[in-house]
Amino acid sequence: MNTEIPESLVLVAGRHAYPLMLAKAARKAGVKRIVVIGFKGETRREIIPFVDEMHWVRLGGMQAFLDKLEAVGVKPCMLAGQIAPGNLFNVRMDKLAIDMYKALEVRNAHTIFGAVVEAIEKLGMQVLPGNAFMDGYTPAAGLLSRRAPTEREQGDIELGLRLVKGTSEFEIGQTVAIKDGIIIAVEAFEGTNQTIRRAGKVGKAGTVIVKVPKAGHDMRFDIPVVGTKTFQMMKRAKVSCLAVEAGKTILLEKEKLIKLADKFDMAFVAIETEQD
Repeated sequence: MNTEIPESLVLVAGRHAYPLMLAKAARKAGVKRIVVIGFKGETRREIIPFVDEMHWVRLGGMQAFLDKLEAVGVKPCMLAGQIAPGNLFNVRMDKLAIDMYKALEVRNAHTIFGAVVEAIEKLGMQVLPGNAFMDGYTPAAGLLSRRAPTEREQGDIELGLRLVKGTSEFEIGQTVAIKDGIIIAVEAFEGTNQTIRRAGKVGKAGTVIVKVPKAGHDMRFDIPVVGTKTFQMMKRAKVSCLAVEAGKTILLEKEKLIKLADKFDMAFVAIETEQD
């Protein structure tokens, strides 16, 4: 990791396991003080024993969130973990959040989280890339599973990659499903696992999943993460191959994922793409 190791770090933590893994990785890298801002109903409490301070805010309470960040007094900051997509439509927003939302000419994950990052940086804070400290969890280019992609699967990978990178301006997601050169499903706002579920209903056995960041992706938020839940969903959908981008995808419990790929006879590969 090229980022200089800060003495203290604020971690804005969303859902699932990634915030805890990031906190552990930051501590291992030498960060002495870790402060977590968590969201009620989203952030797992299991992170508390591994950090120095834990503060809770309500999702949608933007002013209270920014006030808490400023009061902590730590400049380096990271965003990790998802916010349930449905909550972004059902959340009760305060005046500042409403004003920020109304000011967006285009509304998607990039513009919404981008506005949050901009508000954080106006406090004089530095938002670090979401994969900082996580070198050990990002795969190098190459085959990860025992089985390599077949010629048919490789063709589907190449099509999926062109699709994601070629439609980046529309913010329609990092995950696409392809089978025999046919586009089966494209991730919208529902998330990767729901996209895979849809793909399984349409494509049946042999679908290829490609999960990569869009061209010019802002790595400070919404970076691609793959965990065991995704693999279990792929098994139920009878997916035959998964391709992720080398160096830009976080693999939660990497060795376990590789074992699952082999157990399911699934090709699992990390691919390099042209520099954005």
